[in-house]
Order: sequence, then structure tokens, then C-alpha cells
Amino acid sequence: MINIPTHLRLLLLLSVTLLLNQACNNKTAAVTITIDAEKIENRIPSFLYGSCIEDVNHEIYGGLYDQKIFGESFEEPEPSPEIENFTVHEGVWKATNNEVFVLAFSGAKLIYNPTDVTKGYAETEIKFNSKNDGNAGFITRVTKPGKGADNFYGYEISLKADGKKIVFAKHKNNFEHIQDIDVDCNPLQWNRLKAMMDNGKIELLLNDKSVFTYSDNDTLLTSGKVGLRTWNADVSFKNVKIKSGKGEATLSFKTPLVLNLSSQWDAIQTGDSKVLFVHDTRDAFNGKCSQTVQLIPSDGNAGVANKGLNRWGIAVSNGQQYNGSIYLKSNSLEGPVTVALQSADGQMEYAAKQIQNISSKWEKYTFELTANSSDTNARFAVYFNQPGKLWIDQVTLMNTPKDQFKGLPFRKDISEALVAQGLTFLRYGGSMINAPEYRFKKMIGDPGKRPPYKGTWYNYSTNGFGIEDFLKFCEAAGFTASFAVNIEETPADMADMVEYLNGPATSTWGKKRAENGHPAPYNVKYIEIGNEEVLGGGDNAAGYDHYIQRFNLLHNAMKSKDSSIMLINAAWWRPKSPNIEKVFKALDGKAAYWDYHPWAENPACGRYVERELKHMRELFLKWNPNTTMKCAIFEENGNIHNMQRALAHVSLQNAVRKMGDFVLTSCAANALQPYKQNDNGWDQGQIFFTPTQVWGMPPFYAQKIASENHLPLRVSSAASNDTLDITATRDENGNKLILHIANIHEAPITASITIKGFENISSAKAVYLTGKPGDVNSPEKPEFISPKTKELKAGNTVTFEFEPYSYTILIFTK
Repeated sequence: MINIPTHLRLLLLLSVTLLLNQACNNKTAAVTITIDAEKIENRIPSFLYGSCIEDVNHEIYGGLYDQKIFGESFEEPEPSPEIENFTVHEGVWKATNNEVFVLAFSGAKLIYNPTDVTKGYAETEIKFNSKNDGNAGFITRVTKPGKGADNFYGYEISLKADGKKIVFAKHKNNFEHIQDIDVDCNPLQWNRLKAMMDNGKIELLLNDKSVFTYSDNDTLLTSGKVGLRTWNADVSFKNVKIKSGKGEATLSFKTPLVLNLSSQWDAIQTGDSKVLFVHDTRDAFNGKCSQTVQLIPSDGNAGVANKGLNRWGIAVSNGQQYNGSIYLKSNSLEGPVTVALQSADGQMEYAAKQIQNISSKWEKYTFELTANSSDTNARFAVYFNQPGKLWIDQVTLMNTPKDQFKGLPFRKDISEALVAQGLTFLRYGGSMINAPEYRFKKMIGDPGKRPPYKGTWYNYSTNGFGIEDFLKFCEAAGFTASFAVNIEETPADMADMVEYLNGPATSTWGKKRAENGHPAPYNVKYIEIGNEEVLGGGDNAAGYDHYIQRFNLLHNAMKSKDSSIMLINAAWWRPKSPNIEKVFKALDGKAAYWDYHPWAENPACGRYVERELKHMRELFLKWNPNTTMKCAIFEENGNIHNMQRALAHVSLQNAVRKMGDFVLTSCAANALQPYKQNDNGWDQGQIFFTPTQVWGMPPFYAQKIASENHLPLRVSSAASNDTLDITATRDENGNKLILHIANIHEAPITASITIKGFENISSAKAVYLTGKPGDVNSPEKPEFISPKTKELKAGNTVTFEFEPYSYTILIFTK
């Protein structure tokens, strides 16, 4: 993902766009366009139609990967109990009357609801339970809080876990860094953190000593709630106090009792059954945790149930078969264990199978379930009704191969939507790969035995879907694949990885690949080393030096196994920094591409991106006139998925067409997103899905019609003004001419188009996408914004009115 400063750099462009809109407001503007089809400007990359996928917002688990169970390995701890007068926005919070503890999480928030503070103070004592790179503290004047690290409006006052700095920042559904304040305290002891607020003035104190004063007249942050927050740190808070117009109060933390049950699962406890649930951290089959269920002699059932991602239900169809597996053990259970598909309340059972003779050691039990009814909100249940204690771990439930994508464990409808989008390139990477435990060798072999790990986006990530599974999907879908690896992988493991993926089945690791079900090499060509490296913490020479060192080590190891692979440099692009020239000179001739991540929300962003790409190329050639290094845009980022984002994507694609000889691909992020579920703030899915439905958002259709009308050569286009964003393309034989034109204004624009060097036009038509900037598609109206077609009069002179906020493709054929 991308940082906010890039977004801020585009605010100037937004101002320009608004001025252009004012010029076009309430009237039809006119433009004259001249196309010279004989004048070839450059080639256009066939990989232009890319997308970026990672397990952010559960694109993979609950999405592409056909695993119906969410929380398959029971790694999630028991849920945080509700805390009276507080709202939890992510994270595991545990409380006593005067103290609250939170496990490390990327931006978990606990908001106190009863009081808004405009003038007064917020104070807490804070203690870190281990030293790490995280921070924690409180947030003030909070409004609009939700799931996601940056999903709120307010101020952040956070102590770093090393006790050396206080981070002071704004959040307006983003992160606006104000200042790091140097301090010195022992973070493993209690420290008092305080913010005095007097309208626009905020004074920060640490252990009763004033350390920073800030004045701000931001009208969006004048008043709001107080909350506690952690950024990847295990931390405790006590003596939380606030003072407002309602007076001064020390906050208490009152909670009810909760079941000791992994939080993605629900308890089954029927009749008069007496059941003891224990989330066991001592004897798991895989990972750190399993779930135990003990039934004391009584009448009724005891067990657990799972409703999939977000508990939105498992969709089952009458007559459909499902395959599953489960790891169980028991040394005291007197009867069988039943696995079943049930209604959400457990009152109706659609399929069931009994598992007999449970072993006293962990064993894998497979089963088939065929539903006798249809239900879009079903659950998977594991239960028993005889006294005893049962351990449960590593549960899988999937469609059978005939209902999956080409017989592979991928959801068929989502896979087919990705194919229908016309993608030619798919990147598997992003901040996901920066997790310390993200390692290739943990992702191969039996999915049930791959270890869970603490992920970047989800603390309880599992490896059922990994790099090899991604490559299998791309192979089946016909996409060119690229993936990223963690820079701290060992050279030996990376050499083994390349041999595993590309080596012959007779090689040591190629043989392991064949044993794992893929005898032929994957023939991977593009591998990225890292992701957005040296982004956090600003322009850091030591960070860039470390990246150079790691890149060279992994480069040498991977190239020793396959010299044909092309490696991508993921150092964060800061063209004004001398560190960038240093990275270039160190990696020139080793990295084939430099990954660049633009912000793609502004409909005029292509103009900025084109300038950046030209500048990048100029610097490369300045530093080495003979360089072969080029650019790969592996993430077009933003916070929206509406028509505005579609126009931004079109604008950026036009920029890449103009720079096509220099750019490998442009991958829009994110490929997928669950409907009404966003726990990271990156609300930018191109394809949305529920358990039963898949549909494209406006950027999906912009990508689709662009890909369907790809031609390899860009030809000359000139316009009387720059109110339209235009590129013209042609095929190799000169038989087809296609124009890609965006109108980013609120008024229609009429253009007079003259075509030279392309005679005897026999047919012409327009394919276009139009809507208001905020328009999106929904489950009820999945094609509300979708392409329309209009036949045109054939000829070398055409007058066409471009709809407001539209992407239009004009197609001329001889």
C-alpha cells in the first residue's frame, strides 16, 4: 500500500481539475482532435491490464480461496468482552476495573462514548509489555471511528515502544504526520501521557513535563471522543482520565464473562447440556492453538460452529456436495462426533456425517456432505452428545473440484470474474509480504500443515493459500504472474525457491514440486524483492543501505538457479533523495524494474504520473546512459472504488500508453473486496463479492473495455486544448484504430475528430462508461455503471459528444 504524502502531492492536481470543471460548468465545451495513424509514437505493453492481489481485507481467505471456514486453525483468541461505555474497533482488549490491556494490532482502537472533549484534557498511564517497533497511546477529538488503522478523524498521541519518541499526528481517514517528539523514558514501566486541549491549542506532557505544544485551526477536528490505540504493540493502560465540560472523570472498565472460545467460532450448547470450552494453547495440531469442548454428563449437544468470513454465512445449494477435513483427538469421548451443515440457528440440518472412534492422538478425518436444501446463510457445525472432551483443529470445507475453477481450490465465480475483466498481469504482493514470518517454505506442501503466522493485515493469517497456489491460479487463468518475497528470506531459501518453481523435476527442489502435484516448472519470470521498502520512517540512508545489501544477497542466490528471471526493485521512490541515486547505481544491471506506486484517485492523476515516469526515465539515463532498468507500477492505490476511481484509472492508463516503452505493467489495487467489509481503510476493490454474488465496480469495467480493445501501437494525437485526456492506438497491420478518451468534467464536451493516414473506414462505434463521480455498483444493481455501445457514421471526420464523467473508446475499422 501507499503512503499519504503521495496523495497530498496530488491535491494541486485536484485544484487544477476543479478549475477545469468550472470552465466547463453548465455548458458544452468544444475541442478539435487530429489523429495521424501513420505516425507511431511507441509500443504499448500487453501487460498494461494488471491488478494487484494480496490478503488485505480478506481478498484471499473468504474470497478467491475456496475455503469456506474462516478461523480454520483456531488461532484467534477468545473475543474481547464488551466494555461498558466503550466501543472496540478491532483488536483484543482485556480489562479489569482500572486497567485495560491490548494485544499488538495495527491500529486497534477503544473509544469512550459518553463524552466529547473540546476544552479539557485526556490522560493515561501506559506501560509496554515488550520492546518492539510499535507505539501506543491515546487519540483525541475522535469522530467517525471504524475498523482500520487510519479510519477515524482525530489527533494521535502515541509513545514509541522504545520510550524515545512521541508520535503526534492527525487522522482524517488517513495519516498526516505532524512531529516526532524526542523523549526519554523506560517503556517497560508506567509512564503518564497527557494532552491538554484548549480549543485549537494542544499541549503534550510526559510524566508531568511539557514536551510539545501545537496550535491548529482545523475545523474538522474541534471536538470529539477520547480513545486508546495501539500500533503493533502489546500494551497496558491504567488511570485513564478525561476532563471536559461535563467535569473530570477516571474511567473504569467493566466487562461481562465470555466463553473461552476462539473468536471466529460460535458455541453449540443445546438442551440442558453442561459444556466447558477451553481455547487451548498447549497442545495444538498446527500453530499455537486448538479448541477443546468438554461435555459434562447431561442431555444435549456440545460443539462449535463456523459461519465463514464476517459470519455472513456459508452458502449451500440443494444437491451440492462439499468436501472437508478436520483434525480431532480425544482420550475420553464415549460416542461419535458429527460434522454438519445447518441453518444459522442450528434448528435445521442440511447434511451430516458421523465420525467414529476418535483417536487419542491428532488424526485427520475427511468427510463429504451433500446438502438437501439451499440456504445462503448456513453454518458448519462440529458437535457430539456423549460425555467426554474433544480437541479440534485445522478445519477445511470446500466445494468439490467440479464446482471450483478448473478443478483447483479457487472460487469459480470470482475466478471467472477476474478472467472476464481482461487481466493480462497479476501481482501477488503488498504490505502482506513484510510480515516477519512471511516465508516461502512455509507455504508449500499439505495446506493443513502449513503454519499460521502473524500477518501484516490480519494477526492470525494462515498459509493455506501461498505463492505456489497463486501461481497455479495464474497458470489456470492465463495471467502472467509476479510475486514479492520478504527481503529477510535467506539466500539459501531463495535459491531453493527458484529451483522449486523453475527447476526440472530431477533437481532436488524441483522433485519436491513434482511430489506436491506440479511436475512441470512454473517458469516464473518476474519476482519482486520486498515491498515499499524504506517507506516507513521517512528518507533513511541506513534503511536504503540495508535494502541494497539484502537485494544483492537474494539476487545472487536466485540468479544462480535461473539467470533468466527478472527481479524488481521495491525501494520506495523518492526522486529528490540522494539515496535513490545510490540504490540505482547499486542495483543497475541487477534489477530489471523499479516498482513505483502512484495514488490514483484524482481523475487527472495521469498527467502527474506521466511527469513522474518521464522524470524517472531521465534520472535513470542521467545516472547511466546505457541502463536497461525500467518501471513497473505494481500498485495504483486509492480509498475509493467508484466512477471517480474508474476515471483516475483511465487517466493513469493513458499515461502508461504514452510511456509504454518504459513501463512493464500497471496493476490496479485491490483486485477484490468483500461487500460491506473493510478493516484496513483501503476501500478500493475492483470486484466485490458476497457468499453468493460477484460483480464489478466501475474500475472493473474501465479495465475490461480497455483490455478488450487493446492495440499494440500508440500513434500521434493532437488536440486544440487539454480538456480531454486522449491516446490513439493502432494495430500492426493498420486495419484498426482505437481512441481512448476520458472526459473528467461535469459537462459534456463535443469534439471534432479528423483522422489522417487511415483511409477507407468501413465501420465506427463508441463503447463508453459514464456516471456521477460517486456512483458505484451494488448487489441490487450490479451493472448500474457498465459499458454502453453506440454505432457511428463511418468516415475520416467525426463529431462526437463525450458524456460528462465518461471513458469512451472510439473504434474505427477499415
